[in-house]
Amino acid sequence: MERLPIKAWAEADRPREKMLQKGVATLSDAELLAILIGSGNRNESAVQLAQRILHSVKNNLNALGKLSIKDLTAGFNGIGEAKAITITAALELGRRRNSSEQIRLETIITSKDAHTLFYSLLCDLRHEELWIALTNQASGVIGKVKISQGGVGETTADIRLILNAAIQSLAAGIILCHNHPSGNFLPSAQDDALTRRVQTAAQLVGIKLLDHLILSDRSYYSYADEGKL
Repeated sequence: MERLPIKAWAEADRPREKMLQKGVATLSDAELLAILIGSGNRNESAVQLAQRILHSVKNNLNALGKLSIKDLTAGFNGIGEAKAITITAALELGRRRNSSEQIRLETIITSKDAHTLFYSLLCDLRHEELWIALTNQASGVIGKVKISQGGVGETTADIRLILNAAIQSLAAGIILCHNHPSGNFLPSAQDDALTRRVQTAAQLVGIKLLDHLILSDRSYYSYADEGKL
């Protein structure tokens, strides 16, 4: 039976395309290894070759990590020195990742924490900007995104951009923040309307609007502190 090359597979079954469409977590160990290998040999696709390599170590990644470059090149047709080095380097990165300290995320517990997060970005601007902070379930900040920039008096907000950023980051919470260059940190009717719209839209996709801060160069206003969320 003629071997079917990976390029002839359905797009959803190709490791690289599958990773882009469905995420890296959906790939099997063999598919991940196949991406590193890149190509197979005359009789095997990259995935089949990867499956055979894993089978030789009883599908144990720790055992795979103990194979030397010579073991890989001598034991498997289609694995030259360059591919063996790639596999070895990838496994070593995995080991180093496991031994590295976890990155400590900034945590937002109070409005003061949120103020500290945004103050240096917004305090000296002469125009309005709207930013969001995205948080995980533990209130750790997983991202900051500038949504829009306006004039001296106001900025605009596209709810779709806010929700898209939150969904793409798998965020559990959103904190809105914008500045008032005038120095008046009290909310306007437009600020109230924006807060309600974002809160309602976020709830539909299971994301919580944690706060909306309005900064000036001398103080700030928190919707959460004021009981308006």
